[in-house]
Amino acid sequence: MTTNTHVLQPPKLDAPFATRILTFAASAWLVVATVGQWLFGVYILLFYGKSTLTGNFEQWNKVLPHGYIEGDWKGNVVVGIHILLAAILVIGGPLQLIPSVRQYLPRFHRWLGRIYVTTAIVVSTAGLIIVWTRGSVGDVVQHMSISIQAIYIISFALLAIRYVRARQLAKHRAWALRLFMVVNGVWFFRVGLMFWLLVNGGPVGFNPETFTGPFLTALSIFTYAIPLSLIVLEMYLYAQQKQNSAFSLFTSTLILLCTIIMGIGIVGAAMGMWLPRL
Repeated sequence: MTTNTHVLQPPKLDAPFATRILTFAASAWLVVATVGQWLFGVYILLFYGKSTLTGNFEQWNKVLPHGYIEGDWKGNVVVGIHILLAAILVIGGPLQLIPSVRQYLPRFHRWLGRIYVTTAIVVSTAGLIIVWTRGSVGDVVQHMSISIQAIYIISFALLAIRYVRARQLAKHRAWALRLFMVVNGVWFFRVGLMFWLLVNGGPVGFNPETFTGPFLTALSIFTYAIPLSLIVLEMYLYAQQKQNSAFSLFTSTLILLCTIIMGIGIVGAAMGMWLPRL
């Protein structure tokens, strides 16, 4: 899987100021996202790995309601595969966007890309099965929203494959970046939720017992069904293409704001969810 992305590459010294700021904003976002995703990936491997190796599968239910059901070995296998492959996605995804990996390890980059898109399709399909057959926290809007995201993931993965096979690398790059954004919807949801809890000092706008309420409904819609991350990405791609200084500066400001919110959410998630469970 080859991309044409320049997210982490420094801009040319003679590039316009707005272009350099746009590149800096995108690079800062990706660095923070990479750290956060790798923390989450390590948490998945340690928490679920330990409980699985020790045979304490009931531990899954501390994080995933109905994650483990005694006697339902088929469903438990689906959940286990979903968790393992999710770790591959959050650890492997950022590696695909690092130019030095693509430049110096092209074969690794291509094979990781194949694994990534295949895993994305499998995980999203397994996620659909889990949501609609095992039950999940939240309301119908949340379930519908995350199901829409699964459709995005499968569609974007197939399009990324299509264009790389056709050697249309610019189009492949765009769809690969879109895939990265929607694949990480659950991660964005968790980080956004932790940001909200930190700035409000606790749950506001939703019931933590039932995991329902107007805030969670809005968060699920704008994380899964109408992903803000995807909208910001489209703005970034458009700014790269048009080279309009005003729009590039506006997009850069928005990306930096998202980076700050994401960074606060990552700290909250690490301190409030991931580290205490290890």
